[in-house]
Amino acid sequence: MAAQMDESELRELVEYLKNSLSGHDRNKQKNAEQMLIKAASTQSTFVDYLQYIFSSPQLGDNLNLNPGTTFLVRYAAAIQLKNHIKTHYKEIPAEKLTQIKSSTLGMLQDQNAQLRSFAGTIITEIVQQGGLLQWPEILIELITLVENKSGNIPADAQQGAMSALAKVCEDNRKLLDKEYQGQKPMTVIVEKMLLFANHDLPQVRVFALGTLKTFIPQKSQVLMDSLNEYLARVFERASDPATEVRRIVCQSLVQLVESKPEALAPNMDGLVNYILTQQTQSQDPDLAMDAAEFWLSVGEQELLKDTMRPYLPRIVPVLLAGMVYGEEDVFRLGGDTDDADQDDRVEDLKPQFAEQKKGRGAIHEKSGDESSNGAPASSDSKKDLSDGEIEESEDDDDSLDDEDPENIWSLRKCSAAALDVFAVNYHDSVFAIILPYLMENLSHQMWPKREAAVLALGAIAEGCMNVVSPHLPELVPFLINLLNDNEPVVRQITCWCLARYSEWAAQLNSPQEKQKYFEPMMDGLLKRMLDKNKKVQEAGASSFASLEEKAGDKLKPYTEPILRQFTQCFQLYKDKNMYILYDCLQTLADSVGAEMAKPELVQMLMPVLIQRWHKISDESREMFPLLGCLGYIAISYGSLFTQFAEPIFSRCISLIYSNLQQHMAFQTGQSIDQPDKDFIVSALDLLSAIIQAIPNADSANLVQSSNPQFFDLLSFTMDDPTPDVRQSAYALLGDCAIAIYSSLEPYLDKLFPILIRQIDLDRIPADEVEADPAFNVLINVCWSAGEIGSRAPRDKLAPFIPDLYRNLITVLTYEERVPESAAENAALTIGRLGIQCPDLLAANLGTYAGPFLEYMSQVSSSTEKASAFLGFNNVIQRNPAAMESSLTEYLTAVAAFPRNVPESEDAEVYASTRASFAQVVQGFRQMIGPERFQGEVLGRLSQPSQTKLRDYVS
Repeated sequence: MAAQMDESELRELVEYLKNSLSGHDRNKQKNAEQMLIKAASTQSTFVDYLQYIFSSPQLGDNLNLNPGTTFLVRYAAAIQLKNHIKTHYKEIPAEKLTQIKSSTLGMLQDQNAQLRSFAGTIITEIVQQGGLLQWPEILIELITLVENKSGNIPADAQQGAMSALAKVCEDNRKLLDKEYQGQKPMTVIVEKMLLFANHDLPQVRVFALGTLKTFIPQKSQVLMDSLNEYLARVFERASDPATEVRRIVCQSLVQLVESKPEALAPNMDGLVNYILTQQTQSQDPDLAMDAAEFWLSVGEQELLKDTMRPYLPRIVPVLLAGMVYGEEDVFRLGGDTDDADQDDRVEDLKPQFAEQKKGRGAIHEKSGDESSNGAPASSDSKKDLSDGEIEESEDDDDSLDDEDPENIWSLRKCSAAALDVFAVNYHDSVFAIILPYLMENLSHQMWPKREAAVLALGAIAEGCMNVVSPHLPELVPFLINLLNDNEPVVRQITCWCLARYSEWAAQLNSPQEKQKYFEPMMDGLLKRMLDKNKKVQEAGASSFASLEEKAGDKLKPYTEPILRQFTQCFQLYKDKNMYILYDCLQTLADSVGAEMAKPELVQMLMPVLIQRWHKISDESREMFPLLGCLGYIAISYGSLFTQFAEPIFSRCISLIYSNLQQHMAFQTGQSIDQPDKDFIVSALDLLSAIIQAIPNADSANLVQSSNPQFFDLLSFTMDDPTPDVRQSAYALLGDCAIAIYSSLEPYLDKLFPILIRQIDLDRIPADEVEADPAFNVLINVCWSAGEIGSRAPRDKLAPFIPDLYRNLITVLTYEERVPESAAENAALTIGRLGIQCPDLLAANLGTYAGPFLEYMSQVSSSTEKASAFLGFNNVIQRNPAAMESSLTEYLTAVAAFPRNVPESEDAEVYASTRASFAQVVQGFRQMIGPERFQGEVLGRLSQPSQTKLRDYVS
């Protein structure tokens, strides 16, 4: 034991480290984690002990630990050391950092592969925190170990050094490509990696090729200059005796296809032969899957589309073969049991998250893909498809049960995805190849063949719909019959396949065709939702949700039988399938709207929902989909939801309050469990839906009687550090402004300063992209400010106008970073501020008139747009001279304003806006002079615009 180590302190720390990774006693684990956090911040020797424990193979002998405990403690010390370097790097004295570097380098020769690997992780973290210039010799030291010119370096040490070198390179790719004293480290690295690609040790070859693979996407000029040599190395290793090397060869080819397809095009014939060989003759399923990834990547490259066409007759049959379940899966899945009555295991319940949303606000006339009038933007969240899913899951891998093969990316799924891509690219050509296979296997006696054929038919649905459609009158009834197959796996995949063709059935117009195809498809999927096998239930529910999306309001005549089936599902389903059932229900509500509000249907559904509402606890993650589902139901019920609103509203308030309290306890160190903010997001969204749905007076009563006080609670969420919380908070704020402004007004002095601080681009990191949550927050903030600004009286609004205007104009004119929807909402809000405070904006009119009119030209007609122009006109009347440079654009906007009020919009606002346009246009006509206005000003407009303006100038 090192002389400076106190044995009692060492043993105490070892005990904490051991307990920190033990899941058997959660209280003991929590205590250990707290003590380690305390030691990290208070004990100057903490890092010394961690370094000693991690780098001491003799630790177990010194402290009488068994080998398993010794490894666990050393591994825990490595984790703590890495995290300490990450968070306290600048506080570590130079001499201690030197010791850590030295001991970690020594750990690359440890006998345990996991500890060697973690040594590489620590080395990478040191470089990451201090920069490569702070430890430039590390590259040479690692390379020297791998080269082993002396012949004395053990193979384990070479592999450990190569693993560390690969980690450093992968995490510092951009840094390595910068010049230092006239040279790029990348030059040396690429040279050495090309050399190590032919190393004697297979693992070194794998790391070398893997490192080069990670350089490809950044298209470093150093690697591009050596591209021919790199390709030569990849091709040389294509016949490597080590399977893991051939795997990395396949992965490298996939990366090259994605980043440099033109480099592979001349070698495509040989590549096709090679990939087919690896996929069909390998005994290693991972190698076969890596090979199959090549087809998926190739199919997505437009540059290679014509090149690949001649190879389709060879590739497609291999993809079809890859879609058949292997022997182990057949044994595992065949004759799957009826398990609907069995409770779900805890590990079967993967976490559910509050769905990601877009911001609220204006519609682009050019795209029409966003929501107007503050309506909630639609979510693009994927449905949990059955085992036939051919899209890569976006779920966090950690949330999946790694033991379940159906939850992981596989050769089967990859082959189906590649077939999908080829079908999209080559349409009829793929169907011509696949048709004989379908005819032979859809009725095959062996269920794996039947199942794979159904999967193939579903996979080509998008790309081959036109050529498959004439066959669907025969195929759909056949598939509906397969919903009753004896094998649950076949029933499961058939549900998914029918969902892929549900749009065809939903678009049938004649009553006879609907009765023959659409209704049996719908009925068949509904029945499978009550299957005795839980996976078939899930597939049936997921597929029915897809049918609901495709059919939309065409489901209105069938609402009663659908809801009747759903209520039976609520009685039957265990926890896991309940999640997808909520999705089915909210999709139905979204599709049929007020049709669900018929009293007899409300009486059928709400008792089972309320029963579930009372069953689940506030801590259950099932609360997320339930709250989301209730939001859709509230909107579809409208005022009828009032009878259910009070307890639901109160529970949402309670959820938000308790979560905020937990967050405060976590921040102050009173709790080590970080609260899940998705509870707040889901509750805020449901509050928004309730306030939109029920009569305004009832909403006001709920808000005024809430405990804690509603707007006090809202103020905390408006300033929450989590973007998703703020996004939902400002959506709720805007809805309150629309529905219950009089209840909101007393709190404006508290809420508006918080809002204005959010309209600050400096708060958004420079690397944020348009789709990131921070910009969705900005969109909702601007929108809610406009809803308040159009209603607040001048005395309430005036104190905030200078700061609010300054921030809004920044959003309006910062074109490089701000997404159009945020700028459009900012423009709408500036316009609407002119309704009550035109005199306070008049001096700035010349600054914002141009961008305001530019963005208004992209926004669809709505009450918001009309009121924005109403406020804008008020400002013009107080400073008409400021419009000199924007007059043509303004008159074009006037001409484009609709003569008729769009459906569901506020006719009174439109009438007021048209009247204000007339006043402003007449004012300009008088100010400029009738003849000059008619000739010079109107003459700049298009003839249609001049025609439309006659009503205003006559």
